Amino acid sequence: MFILLLVLLITGMPLAYVTLLVALIFALGWFGPQVVPLITSRVYSFVSSFVFVSVPMFVLMAAILDRSGIARDLFDAMKLIGGRLRGGVAIQTIAVAVILAAMSGIIGGEVVLLGLVALPQMLRLGYDKHLAIGVVCAGGALGTMVPPSIVLIIYGLTANVSIGDLFTAAFLPGLMLAGFYVIYILIRSYLNPSIAPIPEPNDTTTVEKLRLLKGLILPLCVVAGVLGSIYGGIASVTEASAVGVAGVILSTIVRREFSLSMLKGAALQSLRTVGMIVWIGIGASALVGVFNLMGGIKFVSALITGISDNPTVVLLFMMLILFVLGMFLDWVGIALLTMPIFVPVIIKLGYDPVWFGVLFAMNMQVSFLSPPFGPAAFYLKSVAPPDITLATIFRSLLPFICLQILAVAMLILFPGITGR
Repeated sequence: MFILLLVLLITGMPLAYVTLLVALIFALGWFGPQVVPLITSRVYSFVSSFVFVSVPMFVLMAAILDRSGIARDLFDAMKLIGGRLRGGVAIQTIAVAVILAAMSGIIGGEVVLLGLVALPQMLRLGYDKHLAIGVVCAGGALGTMVPPSIVLIIYGLTANVSIGDLFTAAFLPGLMLAGFYVIYILIRSYLNPSIAPIPEPNDTTTVEKLRLLKGLILPLCVVAGVLGSIYGGIASVTEASAVGVAGVILSTIVRREFSLSMLKGAALQSLRTVGMIVWIGIGASALVGVFNLMGGIKFVSALITGISDNPTVVLLFMMLILFVLGMFLDWVGIALLTMPIFVPVIIKLGYDPVWFGVLFAMNMQVSFLSPPFGPAAFYLKSVAPPDITLATIFRSLLPFICLQILAVAMLILFPGITGR
């Protein structure tokens, strides 16, 4: 199965069709036509899950944010915080990234937004281009860690754990990673002041400051509405996602940016993204279902646990597998293909599946940045100035990849960071 999967992926076929085709070939060849209803019932249980409704909602939030000026005003408002600090614009970019992550939980839109808003600003102020590029890509990828993260929702669906618990456990690690970025920016900026010049002082009037602060109000209200309703026990994750969409649409109405053409464009973009996620989910569910019937999970479980008697070594081996897969596959495929196999092993080893979910999301942070297929780099390339090549982007990301690996190590050494 694995060899056929690899061969078909090399041909350039989409992952969703490859997994579905391999599942059908082995189901019909191994068991015959009578097994097909079993596969379809497994696929149906995945796509009909109520929590899955939150995925298109959060994607729609991100798509509307893409088309509004909310991110630009948010970035301008943050100037008041980062103004006279060395590396201040880079730090305000990370702060904006955290707020945007808490609004939508999707990385593509965030990287593009920051690439359009923050990157030109940093380059204009004379920031080192490697630092500016790294901050935009690493900050934009925080959407996978900071709740409401779609990575955590998909993990919760496949591992059958509470998504509310995952969000609570991921909150502090997400802020910890953002904190690592800020500390790195400050250390680099003060050791080498030329890479992050302090902007020329401009006397902002009180009226201007109040106008800028208005840009913070709507995004923070949306974040409070989404996360407050989840953590306050008022709404489930699915209901909170609808609150988020309503909040973002209301924000665009208040800002007089709302139009039916904008809503239509956002809906079509959401349809494309969610369509891809659903098709990968269908293919992966079918493949894992056939794999289970053939005894594959017992085989892989014995293989992984047979590596060592030490649970930590087995865990590190899993992290290595996820890291390598992250270089070639997108996170949806990795989550849906590996988690049904890894999570039972993790529980057997005595680890908490919620903690492992946060660890998985942190590992996926690395996959978003790592060459050769780090999606964050390609998203930025689509909006970056022509003189910034993909090689330059990947080279700029290396220090941030090291910080992400450090964050993974911290979670393994100190599981209490997740509160579990």
